[in-house]
Amino acid sequence: MIMTFYKYQGTGNDFIIADNRLQLINKNDTKRIAELCDRRFGIGADGFILLENDDTSDFKMVYYNADGKESSMCGNGGRCITAFAKFLGIVVDEAEFLATDGLHKAKTKGGIIHLQMQDVSEIQTFENHQFLDTGSPHHVEMASDLENFEVKSEGAQIRYGQPYNKAGTNVNFVEQILEDRFAVRTYERGVEDETLSCGTGVTAVALAMHNSGITKNEEVTLETLGGSLKITFNKIEKGYTNIWLIGPAEQVFKGKIEW
Repeated sequence: MIMTFYKYQGTGNDFIIADNRLQLINKNDTKRIAELCDRRFGIGADGFILLENDDTSDFKMVYYNADGKESSMCGNGGRCITAFAKFLGIVVDEAEFLATDGLHKAKTKGGIIHLQMQDVSEIQTFENHQFLDTGSPHHVEMASDLENFEVKSEGAQIRYGQPYNKAGTNVNFVEQILEDRFAVRTYERGVEDETLSCGTGVTAVALAMHNSGITKNEEVTLETLGGSLKITFNKIEKGYTNIWLIGPAEQVFKGKIEW
């Protein structure tokens, strides 16, 4: 079959997105998904997303990493599929959709997508890092001279090391710029490389920086290689709630390809 696809990017985190409401795309063909995500032999993307019907919300988001495997929540992907749903006329300025970690609310304001993330009830604190799940697992640690930091090699070592092993984790390296502003570089599992931006990653960083007392602000700006993202949240007795990932999402092009 010939598949119509759309390429979206959110602060440089790019995705192939397709409308699968008619269930014509074989979701079990992980090899083909990986081929399409390949940057030399395919379309090229950090992930592959299908928009499907859902009985309880506006639509369902099915997300695959670039390795072709269905994966956990992707924050930037969630912002991009919201923009795609608006493009298709499924929603206008507000949406609610189902992802692998549950329901998400989203709002579009002047081309900026506000995506509500799940509450976070636990952050594990260790000597040199913090660990938390913001829809995907994230290791967060401070680094100096982040611009020249060896993210891929250091990230891979942590991603596959103890205690993460086979399941693995995403790895975020952070450098403080101001009280409420941080530079972030992320190694993503499934992509197995550094990406220009990671939505669940910057969410994890913002909460970890607040949890450790490095910032007292409940609105934090994260500077990624692909651009700026903002996280707002409220601290409660048992973790964090009302967490919003805020940033742009853009349709880059439309195409057709043999599935």
